[in-house]
Amino acid sequence: MIELNAAEIAAITGGELVGAAAADPSITVSSATTDSREAREQALFIAKPGEVSDGHLFVGRAFESGASLALTERPVPDDAGMAYPGIVVPDAVLAMGVLAAEIVRRLRAEGPLTVIGITGSAGKTTTKDLLAGLLSVHGPTVAPVGSYNGEVGVPLTIFTAESGTRYLVVEMGATGIGHISYLADMVRPDIGVVLGVGTAHAGEFGGVENIARAKGELAEAIAPSGTVILNGDDIRVAAMDKRTTAKVLLFTSSDDELPGGHETLRAIDAGTDSQGRPVFTLRFPGGEEHRVESGLIGAHHTANLLAAAGAAWAAGIAPADIATGLSGRKAASRWRMERTDRADGITVINDAYNANPESMRAALRTLAELGRGRRTWAVLGEMLELGAESVTEHDAIGRYVVRLNISKLIVVGTGARALHTGAVMEGSWGDESQFVQTPEEAEAILAAALEPGDIVLFKSSNGAGLRFLGDRIALNTSPVGAVAAETSADDATRGER
Repeated sequence: MIELNAAEIAAITGGELVGAAAADPSITVSSATTDSREAREQALFIAKPGEVSDGHLFVGRAFESGASLALTERPVPDDAGMAYPGIVVPDAVLAMGVLAAEIVRRLRAEGPLTVIGITGSAGKTTTKDLLAGLLSVHGPTVAPVGSYNGEVGVPLTIFTAESGTRYLVVEMGATGIGHISYLADMVRPDIGVVLGVGTAHAGEFGGVENIARAKGELAEAIAPSGTVILNGDDIRVAAMDKRTTAKVLLFTSSDDELPGGHETLRAIDAGTDSQGRPVFTLRFPGGEEHRVESGLIGAHHTANLLAAAGAAWAAGIAPADIATGLSGRKAASRWRMERTDRADGITVINDAYNANPESMRAALRTLAELGRGRRTWAVLGEMLELGAESVTEHDAIGRYVVRLNISKLIVVGTGARALHTGAVMEGSWGDESQFVQTPEEAEAILAAALEPGDIVLFKSSNGAGLRFLGDRIALNTSPVGAVAAETSADDATRGER
């Protein structure tokens, strides 16, 4: 974080100096956090209200860890009854956004800075990781930790940027209309990437068309001098070319000519190798071609690879460097098609950080492809926030499992029960599909039934917790009933899209 003193933070946020900061507004900070456990010397601790607890309860702990200032919504007294040094604002989260916007402005004033925003119903984190890997070779690059992509996560990402940052990659999630506009106003991206419009969180948005409207806010936010990267294989995304005055670059795996007359980035002869990893020839605008052999797992990642390539190309990276940087690169964030080959011959695919109908189908297709000649297991949990379509969508996934000839299905949790029902109605009889209430019950079944050569996929929304079960099965060491703690990153990003 670029250094700021208490007086500057108060002026930027419109806050009131309290405690020792009122007497000495020159107190300086060089980092910021919402987690008191991460506070260190010269840290700004931001006491935001949370879903479970209130950050104001941890101000003292933050100062014990070395924090110099607090950004709070009320004065917090220490043991002597004096307010901890800080800045009091009406809304800590909004103040974070204002502070982040000023930091971006100052970074731009210091020297060249390219800001890239990424949104979409699925694939944001993988695309962000790929792009950060490409750009970091060419200059200091800042990108989110995990899935920091909302009104808290984006400022936390910006707070990690230091003087000299050349590239800033920002994930942008939304739970409603206007959220991406808010984030875009904060960071003013030079390049915007829209990956896809799916049914994830349709219940919150009130339908897929509203999701498209929200994701398209990023295209609208890019200035005429910038570039918008759009998925040409998603008709709702491709139509966003009419919502921007910026240059448009489409990416596609199709050989067909795309409408609009825009420059196009193509994956030629796209497919997967024997390990399920995407392979294709990457054709850039102008015709230059390079082979890409990805280290990711699943054909659905071809779109993410193209999106990252398009953003890097728009940022001025040479085509040959892009292809080289993408080839062999694996997932950088946890629980995204994470493959473990156990010593006993069992393969575990842990993709249980997030789930929606589109990503669920993609993961299941990959399981079917990788499992040819092997016994396949799908351990599936609830897809959250589907609203009124939840039962229908879960039922459809259960039927899809049967159509793919997945050998064994374990459905975990009451919210996912329709998935089991759909499988049974489609023709899964006997013990091919089993329903259990808890991950521990699923673990007991797997511990007793998995055999060498089996391949097992874990897939669910974050809140279902199947990623921890996937870890235990992958390690083959933890006892049934082990409890895994949520990480601070999960706490910071819970509810962000």
